[in-house]
Amino acid sequence: MSFRASGDLEEEEEDEEEEEEEESLNPSEVKMSQIVMPCHSNHRQELSVGQLLKWIDCTACLAAERHAGSPCVTASMDDIHFEHTISVGQVVNIKAKVNRAFNTSMEVGIHVSCEDLFSDRHWRVCHAYATFVTQRTNTGKKVILKPIVPQTQKEQVEYSVAAERRRVRMLHDDIIRDLLSHGSVQQADSCAVGNAVAAERTKVESVELVLPPHANHQVNTFGGQIMAWMVNVATIAASRLFQAHPTLRTIDMFTFRGPSHVGDRILLSAIVNNAFKNSMEVGVRAEAYQEEGPNRHINSAFMTFEVLDDNGKPRTLPRIRPEPLEGERRFNEAIARKKIRLDRKYIISQKQGEVPLSVPWDPTNQVYLSYNNVSALKMLAARNNWRLSSEKDKVRLYTLEQKFMLSIRVESEVDIPAHRAFCLLAELRNRASWDTHYQKCELIHQVDDDDFLYRVVTPSVGLGGVGFPTSANQGEGILQDFILLASKRKPYDSGDPYVIALRSVSLPTHPTAEGYKRGEVLCAGFTILDTKNNTSLISYYNQASPEVLPYISTDIAGLSSSFYHTFCSCSQYLTRNRLQLTSEEQTGQNQAKSTETCLSVALDSTHL
Repeated sequence: MSFRASGDLEEEEEDEEEEEEEESLNPSEVKMSQIVMPCHSNHRQELSVGQLLKWIDCTACLAAERHAGSPCVTASMDDIHFEHTISVGQVVNIKAKVNRAFNTSMEVGIHVSCEDLFSDRHWRVCHAYATFVTQRTNTGKKVILKPIVPQTQKEQVEYSVAAERRRVRMLHDDIIRDLLSHGSVQQADSCAVGNAVAAERTKVESVELVLPPHANHQVNTFGGQIMAWMVNVATIAASRLFQAHPTLRTIDMFTFRGPSHVGDRILLSAIVNNAFKNSMEVGVRAEAYQEEGPNRHINSAFMTFEVLDDNGKPRTLPRIRPEPLEGERRFNEAIARKKIRLDRKYIISQKQGEVPLSVPWDPTNQVYLSYNNVSALKMLAARNNWRLSSEKDKVRLYTLEQKFMLSIRVESEVDIPAHRAFCLLAELRNRASWDTHYQKCELIHQVDDDDFLYRVVTPSVGLGGVGFPTSANQGEGILQDFILLASKRKPYDSGDPYVIALRSVSLPTHPTAEGYKRGEVLCAGFTILDTKNNTSLISYYNQASPEVLPYISTDIAGLSSSFYHTFCSCSQYLTRNRLQLTSEEQTGQNQAKSTETCLSVALDSTHL
């Protein structure tokens, strides 16, 4: 487990806890507190991860069932990174609540913290997301879940980003396959190390009989119990590699493929797939069977262990020599999963301000960059402490101050349906026709239907950033260019906005050219929300770094109105092309009736 304890961290976490106490109670929220007894601990007198997973799964299930009003089962548990250990005598506090409901499934957010009763200290242990699905009724009908209505800013953020997490969840297996099939991960020579440990030495097989105490209230094997058994055999396999007690640091996503019942035998198999310098990946497989009949694959998981020295530092591990064929496949897949973990840690797990502005883009980290791009804009839009700075002809300029960051929001209603505005604004090459600060915009690469890479040129360095720049004479200074990842999303539900998110990335094929200064965008983009009478509420956001602040200060102070003029130009552009699109629909482009093809309609209508 990683340790990030510091005075600042503890103070921040205590502040977060106090803020959470002030928030209104989510109707689905469930709390569990458990004191760690010796029977819950491992050889170090620390709470075993298997026991913690049982408590986590139980709390999350109760929250899901409270919202659904019907029995629910665990479908998956997202990656869990354990930040701290918990000792005997300390208290584990678990809070779980439903973040968002998707028809028959829902995402449950779980927060685990530890409390020392003698020092009154509190610290975060881990944060996780689980997906639960409803059970069919006795008549076989599906239980359709009621939607979640966020009450606080934090709930609004979780609600909004849950759709993006769901998208990444569904692509998880495809990412690994793509990494391996396209040779994006350099495959190591598994036989090159002479003193490598044979993987067969780490193999573990164990059988558990499912008894009534292992079952949940639906008479199925408790998901938390299966996870605990899997952690147990994985720990044994990891111990055999180094002949020492390992520490579990990370669990990759659990996915339950099917149920098991009382009377089933659970066959658990574990083996070290690969050993890196300071960590090892252990793969675990769980199968259920009866006395007669074939084995049923019910779960697989991958866990990362470290072996710590007396000072809590990771030790150097011996290399592993995999078994032929299947072992070599697992060996190479472990390398791919390690890269995915590093991408997630580098791009997703850090706070937005800690992520480097121009993260290097490549196909292997595209999914996580796209997630970060969209979720950052959604989180910025969900903030509730925006301050109105100026308003002119119903065009409003808002500001948001955060430590070392100033964000701006410009919004107004425009007489155009939301999906039409989305089509037009999503194509950045059109923007030069209405935004005088876009001198040139070229499409570098279309990643997929939702993500695009552009190079944007602005007239002057004095403009500071892409978006609605101010001050600066456009005829002076050197040109500035940006490499932008544009990610667009359509609404999942009727109340969701269309999203067009922008952030800087770096490309080896497009270094800074002579005569240009490379600019960077941390978070920018549009949200477009349907309003009454086929009009749209269009909001533009830009999270300005300190270097950009001098160039937008005049607008905020009311000394300039360039935001207003640029937004009016955008509105006129949308209104003109609204009529053009309607005309094209009448001439036979029936595919424009479907929002699934709106991007191609926008491209055709603008003749770019």
